[in-house]
Amino acid sequence: MTAPTPPRPTDDSRHTVHRITAQAAAADDGPLAHSLASGLSEVLCDCVAGGASVGFMADLTAAQAQAFWQGVLQGVARGERVLLVAQNAEGRIDGTVQLVLAQPPNQPHRADVAKMLVHRRARRAGLGQRLLDALDGQARAAGKTVLVLDTVTGGDAERLYQRAGWTPAGVVPRYALFPDGTFCGTTFFYKHL
Repeated sequence: MTAPTPPRPTDDSRHTVHRITAQAAAADDGPLAHSLASGLSEVLCDCVAGGASVGFMADLTAAQAQAFWQGVLQGVARGERVLLVAQNAEGRIDGTVQLVLAQPPNQPHRADVAKMLVHRRARRAGLGQRLLDALDGQARAAGKTVLVLDTVTGGDAERLYQRAGWTPAGVVPRYALFPDGTFCGTTFFYKHL
């Protein structure tokens, strides 16, 4: 297991972005882990209900979302990924993003960005950019110099990534489905740090 990196808060008086440590993620039967998985599940369910193509369909249940996040927390505990969360002043989770560190042996310098999610109640306030900025710092600290991600073509996230300095690599039409079952194109992006 990788040694934990202490959280590096970025506080704008509305949200604090911090890293979930391997120890916190490994405590999967404690109240902190349950609260964390519950809050992350709420964000995921809200994004899917709002039509986001993030790997789940409209029939996503809270139990399925909880199971997904338990799996993510296990990956964090094993040191395979970094999980960042953004919490408001009351401690409610409003956003999250992951950095997948586990890569093939010929790509030790690369990481994937996954599940960049911001609850609809917290959008259009710069939270996505703050999550990306914090993620860049975590990637640098892990020795990652190339980041890759994919997102729905033409969506708000695509514009966010372009503003944040990501380079589009190409579009795959009909790559995935929206939660309602209709096809969506996907744009792949990369960023050199």
